[in-house]
Amino acid sequence: MYKALLLSAFLFSISSVRGQSKSINSSSYQTALGVKVWDGGGISLKHFFTTTHAGELIGYFWSRGTRLTGLYEIHGPISGAAGLKWYIGPGAHIGFYNTKNGDGSFIGIDGVLGLDYKFRGAPINMSIDWQPSFEFGNDRGFYGNWGGLGVRYTF
Repeated sequence: MYKALLLSAFLFSISSVRGQSKSINSSSYQTALGVKVWDGGGISLKHFFTTTHAGELIGYFWSRGTRLTGLYEIHGPISGAAGLKWYIGPGAHIGFYNTKNGDGSFIGIDGVLGLDYKFRGAPINMSIDWQPSFEFGNDRGFYGNWGGLGVRYTF
């Protein structure tokens, strides 16, 4: 967790040197990098391919292992709330777990349902989501406790 936060702070510092981006004064953004926390922590990179379609890569790190997730998200505006969008979409992951929690590598499919907010006048984005998943393998199955709170720097 400490390494993930340190890496995020370093990347945030590098991005800040680039100067202010056009997304600072708007309620939309194209790319954002930051952290995602829930049960452990992770690094999140989100990029919009169009105004309504985005991809998100998440590297989770916690006491039970590591999990790499890719999500395809469809975003829609919430009328009357500038900067706030809902999103939903499919994804996949690979998990590397320690002996106490399954010992090995497993793949799975994911879904995501959440809210995304871009602060107007600041290069900050926040999101909260639920990310249910199904993992394939012995003693694996459905997991409904994934998701998290994301805080990202937009550029």
